[in-house]
Amino acid sequence: MLGRVLIVVAVVALLASSASAQTTQTSTDLMPGVTLTREVDFTPRGPVVLDVVTAPRPDGSLYTLQLVLSNDFLPQTEKLTDIEKRLSATETTVAVNGDSFDAVTGLPSGIVMRGGALDSEPAPGRSAVGFTPDGTLTVARVAFKGTWQGSGQRRALDVNNLSKAGSTLYTSAFGPATPVESGAVVEDVFASFPPANAGRPLTATVSQVTSAGSTPIPPGGAVLVSRNTQGPLLTKEAPAGQQVEVRLTLTPDWSGMASAIGGGPLLVSAGKPVFRANESFDPTPLGNRSARSAVGQLADGRILLVTVEGVTPAYSVGMTNYELAVALARLGAVTAVGLGTGPTAEMAFDGTLLTRPSGSGEAPISDALVLAYAGVYAAPPAAAVLSPNGDGVNDAQTLSYKLVRPSHVSAVLTGPGGASVMLAADDEQPGVHSIAWNGAGAPEGRWAFTITATDDQNRTTTAQRAFSLDDTLGALALKAGAATFNLTRAAQVVVTLERRNGIVVSTLLRGSLQPGPQSVKVAAKGDFQVHVSATTAVGVSDLVAPLTGASRVRH
Repeated sequence: MLGRVLIVVAVVALLASSASAQTTQTSTDLMPGVTLTREVDFTPRGPVVLDVVTAPRPDGSLYTLQLVLSNDFLPQTEKLTDIEKRLSATETTVAVNGDSFDAVTGLPSGIVMRGGALDSEPAPGRSAVGFTPDGTLTVARVAFKGTWQGSGQRRALDVNNLSKAGSTLYTSAFGPATPVESGAVVEDVFASFPPANAGRPLTATVSQVTSAGSTPIPPGGAVLVSRNTQGPLLTKEAPAGQQVEVRLTLTPDWSGMASAIGGGPLLVSAGKPVFRANESFDPTPLGNRSARSAVGQLADGRILLVTVEGVTPAYSVGMTNYELAVALARLGAVTAVGLGTGPTAEMAFDGTLLTRPSGSGEAPISDALVLAYAGVYAAPPAAAVLSPNGDGVNDAQTLSYKLVRPSHVSAVLTGPGGASVMLAADDEQPGVHSIAWNGAGAPEGRWAFTITATDDQNRTTTAQRAFSLDDTLGALALKAGAATFNLTRAAQVVVTLERRNGIVVSTLLRGSLQPGPQSVKVAAKGDFQVHVSATTAVGVSDLVAPLTGASRVRH
């Protein structure tokens, strides 16, 4: 009874804390159909930064959710941004870190399944996250049993596990060679081995027998290593030329899963946050505030990739495991499960880190959960506001897009009053393409850049980005204790003195100004900047100049 009362008190305190928090949100379109929402909650314990990616249900075609190993092997670590850079030529990606892993070996702690093939066994007593071919997220505690059989009876084996007893099947997912081991070992080499799918017999013929250790694993092949009392049995029952049958069994039957990753604990079940999942985790880290990542699914099938940043008191204090569960339920997840925590909890987009590192820099990880998009991607315009007034700041616009397959492309600009400019209409090869436009003679106002691509698989996708053309504000300079700038039309103007991080120190001017040259006194020295913002019926224009010089940067 006392335990139940304590749980109720904890939940009430958490809800009260959440209710008293102030929240700000910003949303960004990362790529077609995929958005990033950054939520900052100002709580009594400090700020909490939550990054939420919402993506379409993975359809296995334009959108896929895949598990990617660092450097394509199990006992490796690699930065999340480097993983994405390796994939960038063939897809545009947003990703979070995967499972926890052994800091020494780099081996993930739980299950790894790619393309239906089992690369790593599930962890006992912990959640595994599986994805069906139609993009349904399934969470379960999965048990594993593996056997090999030559001319004798069935004998137990592990898969790609650094076991010191029994037998281990090393597939090409492990790396180029088996590990160096002390003691007597016998190794059966299979020049060809079927994909390590669970739930069906896997047969292969022994092509070589060795006991040297560090034996090369043939690409598309495997090596069966037996130690101690199992070694003589492998020698006797599986000599060169012998056919060997391997069975890999998962309970419940996950043979139909397209991919799977280790995780835990379970955070959301049937839309409700899970207070205690009773999984094999140390309870202390679960109750500590930390950087954390998770994956979830909404009722309509859309995927959530979530990272809470931390732990920096001035930026983000992180979350406890249950606080993250409550946040995911609030976001609408019907199912969600945790991934790796601490400094390895990261999120990145197309090779750029979206989250602030918890430590001194980006932490290498063992594997990543990657949402990949195979259509045309348009980058944000180089200038949010195009201002072709000859002041050297954003006088021209650069519009970039990426193709991952050969495509026929149509690139069009549309603007105020039905204005339209055809920028490109031709066949193009994969890669990043850029188009420059100076806006000469074009009407001021909001413009949209639309890129449509039909690839060699006859899939048509469209991406769009918006920007403004606005000549209102220009020629900002700092000299002789004054900020000077020019207005081409009447505007509501705000001039502020700011620190270099954008924090306002003082407001130097706020009011309506007529067209023409303007001057505002600036009685300050040091590491500051002057920010001028002009608002008209056309839009909002911003210019910034540092006090240390007259160079200009447009927001």
